[in-house]
Parts: sequence; C-alpha cells; structure tokens
Amino acid sequence: MADYLLPDVGEGLTEAEIVTWRVAVGDTVAINDIVVEIETAKSIVELPSPYAGVVAELLVEEGVTIEVGTPMIRITEAGADAGAEAPAAPAAQDSPAAQDSPAPEAVEAPMPTLVGYGPRETSGRRRARRGATVPAAAAATALLDRPTETAEPESLEAAPPDAGTPEQSEARVLAAPPVRKLARDLGIDLRAVPATGDQGQVTRADLEQYAVVAEPAQPATGSVPATDPDAAEWREPIKGVRKMMGAAMVESAFTIPHVTEWITVDVTRTVEFCDRLRRMREFADVKVSPLLVVARAAVLAMRRHPALNSWWDEASQEVVHKQYVNLGVAADTPRGLVVPNIKGAERLTLRELAGALDELVETARAGRTQPAEMAQGTFTLTNVGVFGVDAGTPIINPGESAILAIGAITKRPWVVEVDGEDQIAVRQVATLALSFDHRHIDGAAGSRYLADVAGILVDPATALLY
Repeated sequence: MADYLLPDVGEGLTEAEIVTWRVAVGDTVAINDIVVEIETAKSIVELPSPYAGVVAELLVEEGVTIEVGTPMIRITEAGADAGAEAPAAPAAQDSPAAQDSPAPEAVEAPMPTLVGYGPRETSGRRRARRGATVPAAAAATALLDRPTETAEPESLEAAPPDAGTPEQSEARVLAAPPVRKLARDLGIDLRAVPATGDQGQVTRADLEQYAVVAEPAQPATGSVPATDPDAAEWREPIKGVRKMMGAAMVESAFTIPHVTEWITVDVTRTVEFCDRLRRMREFADVKVSPLLVVARAAVLAMRRHPALNSWWDEASQEVVHKQYVNLGVAADTPRGLVVPNIKGAERLTLRELAGALDELVETARAGRTQPAEMAQGTFTLTNVGVFGVDAGTPIINPGESAILAIGAITKRPWVVEVDGEDQIAVRQVATLALSFDHRHIDGAAGSRYLADVAGILVDPATALLY
C-alpha cells in the first residue's frame, strides 16, 4: 500500500486545489496514468500516478486546497486485501476503551518518486468551488468558506444513524467525495437524505432533491450565500491563477517605474499581407492574424534594441541581458489571466511562429498551460484589440522589462500621399502602447523600439532590413 503525496510541480509552488479526480475507488491504475487534475497558482495540471495497483481511497475531496507533501490518494497492489495490512489485536478487544477507539491504520511509507514529497502537519483548507450546479433554493444555503476540517480519509462504509457524532457518522454514509462536500456546503446531514444509488449510496440527485424540500440550514456567522440570485452581494475566494496574477501585478506596479508610450499607425498593408498569407498553402492549417505580424515585428526590432529584452535584477544590482527571446502572450481564460511564452521565438520562421501562437492560445483557453510554459518570459504582448479596445497602459510582467499592447484595428479617415499630394482615404488603423522599465531603458531606446515595430506594421516588407 502506498500514499501518493501532492508533489511540487515546479516554480516552488507550496499548495494546490484538487479540481477533478480522474479515478474512483476500486479502479486499477498503471504507472503514469492520469489520476487527478489540480489547480496551482499558475495553471491546471494533470498528475500521473507513480504507482501501479488499485485505488483504495481518495484521501482529499474535490475543491480542497492542500499543501505539497499531503497524501492525496492511497493505492494498493492489485489483488491485495487492504484490510489485511492492519491485523487485529485480540487482547485489546476485551477493553471497553479499546472498543470505543478506532484501531490505528497501518500505512506503508510512500516511495519518494516525485519531487516535493515530505510530510506536512497541516491539513487542507476547504474552499467552495465555483459553478456548482444546485437548485436555487439549495444554493441559497451554500457557504463560500467553511471552518478548517479534518484531513483524515473519509470511509465509505455504512454505519447506524446513531453511531458517533454527526460529522463522524456522515463520513460513514455511502457517498462520493463531491457529494459529501456539497452536503457540507449546504449544511445537510447525509444521514437524513434518502438514498437511491447502488448499495444505498447517496447520489448528487438525492442531495439536490432533499435540499429543495428541506428547510435551509442557517449559514455560519459572517458568511454569505455563494450563488443566491437575490443577494445584494456575494463573495468569490481569490485563489489559484487569479491569486497569483494579482500578487504579480501589485509587485510589478509598485517596484518598476513604468513609462508608457503610444503610437497610432496605418496597418492597411499588414491586413493585406495577412490576407495573402491565408491563401498560401503553407499557412492553410494555422490561424493568421495581425497579431502574428506584431509578434514577428516585436522580435525583429529587438535585434536593434536589445535593452527591451533585458531585465533589472534588483537583488544583485545588475542588468541581465538575454540572447534569447521567450515571447509571452497574455491570454484571458476562465480561471484568470495567464501569460505563457514561446521559447526561443527569435529562432522561429514566420510559419513556425504562427503554429506556436496557435498552440499557445489553444492550450491556455483549455486551462492546460503548465507552470514551465509561463516561466522565464523575456517580453510580453497583450492583445486588447480583441475586446474592441483602442489601447491601454499595460503593466510589465515580473521578471521582464517591457510589454506591448495592441489595440483594435478599425477603419478611420487617414491622410495618405497620392502622386505627391495629400488625400483623405479610409485606412485600417491601430494604436500600439509600450510600457517599459525606466530604470535601465531610457525614453530614446523605448521610442526607437516602438517606432521600428510600427514601421514593420506600416510596411511588412521592411522586415527584410532586419
């Protein structure tokens, strides 16, 4: 028997939330089979099993945040009898005290097969999950935050209704971990819920039906219903990606002296260039948009202005100059803003860059961006134009020195020169905004870089000069 402990999946993360179990008690798993989905401060991560065998227990419920090193799941060898590993002590059965106290479980020491293993004395902190599907009458009693509960594994064995305390007895009712968590959030005693599942198991439908007809439980002092549509306000826990993003933005805004410069340019030729690329066979299977040209221009312009790809190391009082460009692209996801980056973007062809952008965006929107994919960025693009916004003053990503915002491309009257004369014409126009670290990037360097990027967008053919 072995316990799989929550590993450190990288970047020094200390905790994670159990999002979805991919296995159930009794399932057979092989090494590297995905068993659980967790949410760290940076992304959703799928964890493979380091053990082969049969799932004996799920030690943590979905929606619970635990620290690195906390046991998550117990796996036994195939064909092994889990109960055989805890031999009974006949002499102790005669003692009334022994009959009232549960026998200690014998658990085999886990194998340190992944990084981050090590016992933790603290238990998980239970937090409400977003998007729970419950009737309105039941949801009105759901709590956003519950007191810290025991981290001991919950047994699925049935017990008489009058055995032990309500919390202990509830743990012995046949019910899946998500149903058990929902019952606690709703303040419902599972012993009172009529069960219709196999072998007397309480299902989610049983719980929801009971919640509709039962009198609502009184919420704890200071808590607020989570999803009551009639409530004047409601609270959402700040955690995971959103918590990390907030901390990073505060750090950047108050430690880096930002300077933001703007330029509005005619990008008609860039739009026409993208149309030509879409008709080419080489670009048939990738998305081509002006963002691709902006990304290419941002990388090329760094050849003339490498300071935009450097970083101010406050601790060592040095400027770190980087020979590589890990191009970050801010992506809006249901779990918050993430900034994965394309490693070695300066080495990619235009077609390779298009494919990398496609993959980056698709992975981010699916919530599958891994911590390593967001680490070591050197420069970031943020495309606010997709929201119809003209421009903004972007905040620099920590560990970098500059960020470029791309505004919406719109048709505007523009002065153009035709046969030596100025005329008004309808052109495709966009605004770029560059924020940079003014400690080591002066206004001249930032202005020249922004002008070079804009020049390539005005005439993509000038990229041949770099």
